[in-house]
This record gives sequence, C-alpha cells and structure tokens, in this order.
Amino acid sequence: MKHIRNLQLMTASAAFLTLAGPAFALDGEDMMKKFNAATSAGGTVITFEKAEVDGDTVKASGVKVGFASLPGDKLDIGDVTFEGVKETDGGGYYAKSVAFPDVDMKQEEGHFSAKDILIQGLTIPAHAGGATLDDMMLYEVVSTGPIALNIKGKDVLSIESTESDLGRENNGFTYDANVTGLKIDLSEVEDPASKDAIEKLGLTTLDGAVTMKGSWEAESGKIAVDEYAFDFKNVGRLNLAVDISGYTLDFIKTLQEALKTAEANPNKEEANQAMGLAMMGMMQQLTFNSAELRFDDASITKKALDYAGSQQGVTGDELAQSLKGLVPVMLAQLNLPELQNQISAAVNAYLDGPKSLTISAAPEKPVPFPMIVGAAMGAPNTIPTVLGVKVTAND
Repeated sequence: MKHIRNLQLMTASAAFLTLAGPAFALDGEDMMKKFNAATSAGGTVITFEKAEVDGDTVKASGVKVGFASLPGDKLDIGDVTFEGVKETDGGGYYAKSVAFPDVDMKQEEGHFSAKDILIQGLTIPAHAGGATLDDMMLYEVVSTGPIALNIKGKDVLSIESTESDLGRENNGFTYDANVTGLKIDLSEVEDPASKDAIEKLGLTTLDGAVTMKGSWEAESGKIAVDEYAFDFKNVGRLNLAVDISGYTLDFIKTLQEALKTAEANPNKEEANQAMGLAMMGMMQQLTFNSAELRFDDASITKKALDYAGSQQGVTGDELAQSLKGLVPVMLAQLNLPELQNQISAAVNAYLDGPKSLTISAAPEKPVPFPMIVGAAMGAPNTIPTVLGVKVTAND
C-alpha cells in the first residue's frame, strides 16, 4: 500500500508540473513583440521568424531590422540571443545580456564589419510609449568589439571598441560613451589639391577617440551634455557642451507622434511642412541654459598656417599677422562692438601661441527658444547679448 501511495503521489506531482509548466515558462514571442514595440517609437521596425525558449534563454531567429519610412528595405541580423531573461512586474522583461551576431556586409568595392555586439542589462517595458521612465526601453551597457569600413581592400575607418553606459536614477539617468582606437585613413583621397593638403598637414592617418558624458532629468526635461569630444593625436581636441531644459517625456512622445504622422503621409512635401510646423510648436517648450565649444590645439594650427601661407607665398607667421588685421575689419560689418573686441583679442592671443579657443554662451537666466528665434529674425546683432556669448583663448 505504501508503494502504491508513493506512486500515486509521484503521478500527481508529475501531472501538476506538466500543467503548471507553461504558466511559469517565458513567452519568447511576447517578449519579442514588446521589444519591437519599444523600438518602433523611434521609427525602427524589428521582425523575427520565431523565438525559442530554453530555461531563461530566448533565441530569436530570422531577425530583421528596418525603418517605418523604408518598408521595403530591411537588414538581415540573423539570430539574437537573450540570456538571463526574466519577466518583470507588470508584464515587461529584463535580460541580463543580449548577444548579436557579427556584422559582415559586402557591396561592390566596400566591406563593413562589426564584432562582439553586446547589450547588458536590457529592460523591455510592458507598455512602450507611456508617460513614465518604466515605459521606456533602457540598457545598462552597450558595447562592440572591432568595427571596420574597408574600401578597395583598405580600411578607411576602423575602431577598436565602443561602449555606452546608462545609469538609471530616480528621475532620469546619467550616461557616458567611449569610442576607442578610432583610425581614419585619408591616403586614398584622389583629388590632387586635397591630397596635397592632407599630406603636408600630416593628416594621412588620423588616430583618436570620441567621448561623451551627460545626464537627463525626466521631470524638468533637462539635458546636460557635459562632454562630446573628438580627440585626435597631432591635431587637437574639439569638445561641445550643451545644457537645455524642456525635453520631457511628453515632449518625446509628441515628437514621436509627429514623426509617425510625417512618415505615414505619402505626400513628402506636405509631410515636411507639417513636421516643420510641429517642430515650431514643440520648440515653445524648450529653454536654453548654456553651451560651450572649445578647441585645444595639438600642433595642427601652426601646420595649417604654414600650409595656407605657402599657398600665398608667405610664411605661417606672416599669415598670422595678416589675419590679426583682417579679423576686426570682417567683424565690423556685424555691428557687434563688444563681441568684436572679445573675438579680436582671443584671435590675437591664439595666433601668438595656439593653445585653446573657447566660445561659450551662458545667459544670466535661462532663455526660452522662441525668444532666441525672435531675436534671430528681428535683431540678429542682439543674440550674443541675449545668450551671454563670450570668446576667449588660451584659458
């Protein structure tokens, strides 16, 4: 009797597990549909043939990526593997990692490749396009290995690796991105004049990196791009910093809806006009806080002066002295006396000893974008004062 009871218990347990299993298993098809819904807000369309589940792994096969505005043009991705997948509260999903196949595309004399494409910590929302951060698709890290663009058997562009990190906060997030080992080969430029300039400026091969850092606050819509820099050896570092407010979730949703409406309109001229009007309306919500453009020289200025001077039959120093006298004459036509003096002083200092050149805009109070547009249309010469523009050198 004991053996019979044990057998009955085992049979009942097996039946329970068989019936209960599907209720606890991941739904790969549902996850992929929600993944597509989250990306389609930006105009991207993702399709797949099937999604197979093995434990906490979802393998989507036959994945293709396209754009709503180009329905007949899709890129074959292949198999995408989501690992460490779990369903989140409310019906969304979280994947510990998402691995993509290497990209290897060839067309005529061109060849593009990208390896080790990986997303870590991907959150797929249950309901995309909502009014909270939980309705957005977010990641923790996106990275790649080597990337290369080859033309006629030569790498004209290559990258060692890229990485983008996103840090979630209560009311927004911080982000930073890095492109390392960036190389650009200009040796195959065919135009004789351009080729001559490239060689004499020492720009046959560019070697550098790109970095980006910033933050976003959802409630105020404040976007702060603290650093967006291109840094090349023996050339210099160009960095852009921008701070604006008003880029809220509502603004993003309105922008996405406007883009969808424009894409759905077969009359592209009419669609562009409607989009322009929509952008003018949305601009009312944006506020300018500050901006800065800075260049730190790494020997390219002297080379440029020497080369430009040689084209005119003078030395680089003689050309620099000529520019010092020419700049005030050119600026006088703009009717910006205060800024004219700043620019002239900065140019003189920079040409005497090139180190850095900075253009900044920091108004005492945030300036609504409509006010900037109004000044540009009615009194352009007031814009430097409205925005608090300053030009400095070697600081």
